[in-house]
Amino acid sequence: MQALVIDDSRAMRMVLARMLSNLGFDVDQAADGRLGLDHLETGATPDVIMVDWHMPEMEGIEFVAMARSSEYAYPGRIIMVTTETESAQVARALELGADEYLMKPFTEDAIADKLALLGLDP
Repeated sequence: MQALVIDDSRAMRMVLARMLSNLGFDVDQAADGRLGLDHLETGATPDVIMVDWHMPEMEGIEFVAMARSSEYAYPGRIIMVTTETESAQVARALELGADEYLMKPFTEDAIADKLALLGLDP
């Protein structure tokens, strides 16, 4: 299975990539939402995208909206990974097309649980 991790923090991308690799995923990475869209423009269709909320260039919430738009029509699962805890923000992310929401800090087990909820058991 394929995953794309989008986060402006190199350290966080590495942590997520390692955890997803441990769970059986092949992982690509992007440093912001714009680079994530560039990845989709290559024709890549990862099974899951894990995207941070707060990033320069293009925030995660904007990435979600664009990825779900008719221009990209990304059919896979999207998990927002963030420190945002406000229920209105969670609802907004879900309304725009995120499938799940993962709060930082998290564990590999928490990621596995979210993936299982989405039917993505590698």
